[in-house]
Amino acid sequence: MNDGPCHPPPLYLPFECEIIAVHDLTPGEKLFRIMRRDGAPLGHLPGQFVQVSLLGWGEAPISVASSPTRDGVFELGVRRAGSLTGAMHRLQAGDTIGIRGPFGRPFDLPRLFGQDLLLISGGCGLAPMRSLIQYCEDRPSEFGQISIIYGAKSPADRLFKDELAAWEASARFACSLTVDNSDEDGCYSGNVGLITALIPPIILVPDKTVAVVIGPPAMYRAVIAELKKKGVGSDRIVVSLERQMRCGVGKCGHCTIEHLYCCQDGPVFWLDEIENLRGAL
Repeated sequence: MNDGPCHPPPLYLPFECEIIAVHDLTPGEKLFRIMRRDGAPLGHLPGQFVQVSLLGWGEAPISVASSPTRDGVFELGVRRAGSLTGAMHRLQAGDTIGIRGPFGRPFDLPRLFGQDLLLISGGCGLAPMRSLIQYCEDRPSEFGQISIIYGAKSPADRLFKDELAAWEASARFACSLTVDNSDEDGCYSGNVGLITALIPPIILVPDKTVAVVIGPPAMYRAVIAELKKKGVGSDRIVVSLERQMRCGVGKCGHCTIEHLYCCQDGPVFWLDEIENLRGAL
């Protein structure tokens, strides 16, 4: 007997959120500071993502770029890449968007506790990595030494420039930054070259280090090869595979890697779980 209308479960229903602030990160990327309209926390963990919806434009998965340890709001770094993200880039403070989630497997924080961390990100991979970096900043006693490696295409393409400078200046982090090329007529004085060149000089203890890698697919194999040369095993390398996700709830099949769904079984994986799966890397 049907006692009433059938309501979709909460994971299928977006909740209203207000954009608190919008900041330019690069010419093609913006940072959105967001709060739930009901005042509740998002309830995410570093490494998770949300489904962002905008009436008339659809929905897309976007990684959370801030730590749950920060003041009740959350942040999304959004690259203008299609109709929905293009529409988002036209939004301003006070506008409303829909959010579903958080979804996905986060970083295994208990397994990271007490370990030295080597955090390697490329391009827009710094946005989800930032959630973990902020968490480490706010819980300094829970981790050992923390090294940050970041690479971008050019100086103008670097995300979170002010925070990169602060991390470089901080005694808490060892920071190594690079760009693939620089044509800024002497305005940039940092490293130029591939991100893989920053790994060999790093001094680490393989059995005490966990490496976290987030970036474009082309980066993974080369970075992992350098890590293994340093003696870091596959059971100590974490990757985030945010590829082709669409629905967020394991229904559409766009993000499958053999028997795994990136949106549900990931996007965060230990390398020894996926390195032998076809198409994973």
